[in-house]
Amino acid sequence: MIIQKTSKEIMLMREAGRITGNALKAAGRAIEPGMTTKELDNVIRRYIEGEGAKPSFLGLYGFKGSACISINNQVIHGIPSKDVVIRSGDIVSVDVGACINGFHGDSAYTFACGEISPEAQKLLDATRESLYLGIKQAVKGNRIGDIGHAIQEYVEARGYSVVREYTGHGVGASVHEDPNVPNFGTPHRGYRLEEGMVIAIEPMINAGTPRVRQLSDGWTVVTADGALSAHFEHTVAITADGPVILTMPDPE
Repeated sequence: MIIQKTSKEIMLMREAGRITGNALKAAGRAIEPGMTTKELDNVIRRYIEGEGAKPSFLGLYGFKGSACISINNQVIHGIPSKDVVIRSGDIVSVDVGACINGFHGDSAYTFACGEISPEAQKLLDATRESLYLGIKQAVKGNRIGDIGHAIQEYVEARGYSVVREYTGHGVGASVHEDPNVPNFGTPHRGYRLEEGMVIAIEPMINAGTPRVRQLSDGWTVVTADGALSAHFEHTVAITADGPVILTMPDPE
């Protein structure tokens, strides 16, 4: 069931989104060669809790971190660990959620650690751009397929592939709500977007095959061919005035 939010509820979600966006910004500032993913997770948790919020992912379905931190060929759901070291040249996907006032924000960004390869930078740029192209389609009266099609068309034209098994989703009092928001699709198909819907749009884009597999830890998802993967995400409200990104960080 799709739960539409009132204007008051969307205002509450703005605060959850602001904290989420700022936690991601804190992560980006903290990332440096030699730090562990657990140390990065601690930075994120401290920021969220310092704002009076709770990390949405901590304990969710049994997850043991405050953020999902996935490196290079890891697509999503990387578990923070004191044994995983971030190195110069890595791309680091950080997926963060924060909950306050009973509502969640959900956002992700793939950061470059030090100097990365031109190929990796092109993947990051294309994935980030595809997110904003998807957001442009998140207008009242459009359909879910319009969002996915915009993302898919852009990245596939550049030689990349779209992960099929994992999608965006609704966001609200629960981290994951209906509807699913695939990063591929057919224009004018799927659920019609209505005012008050709040969705997470999150392209997960691979440099090689779209196929993925889950590691034996039961969480971490990697590309089947070992190629790089990038992940960008915003929580977006459908309003009468167009899409509103709820997870933008505070301006500098």
